[in-house]
Amino acid sequence: MKPNADLATDAQALAERVAARMLERDALSAWLGLSIVAVAPLRCTCRMAVRREMVNGLGVAHGGIVFSLADSAFAFACNTHGKITVSIANSIAYPAPVHPGDVLTAVAYEEASSNRLGYYRVDVTNQNGTTVALFRGTAYRTSRPHFPDAEHD
Repeated sequence: MKPNADLATDAQALAERVAARMLERDALSAWLGLSIVAVAPLRCTCRMAVRREMVNGLGVAHGGIVFSLADSAFAFACNTHGKITVSIANSIAYPAPVHPGDVLTAVAYEEASSNRLGYYRVDVTNQNGTTVALFRGTAYRTSRPHFPDAEHD
């Protein structure tokens, strides 16, 4: 059995590998201009700038843009353990408006889990630290590994 430090290092390496692979295949996150700022087992921080074409007729960011950022951070976080994990339920609240030029940061982390389900929270803030969205997601963990040819727990 590996020492705890080696297991933590392996878990971090797996989290980084999964997130990088997911991001390289994610056309929507690319269109958003999303970048992964930090990733760790069961956590992910993403950032993006709001562009003019992301606003609605009222001049604020369309809720779907902010939801997409939060959903992407959630997806990266809940897949970091190496098993393909999919969303089965999400909700979001928008306590403050988002404007063109705002730089948003989404911090996703697991709050609780069971054998197959993970319960996540994503806090989205703007460049001033103002909370602009609160997202909750429930994820279903399949038994399928992201890297079927690699050995990992």
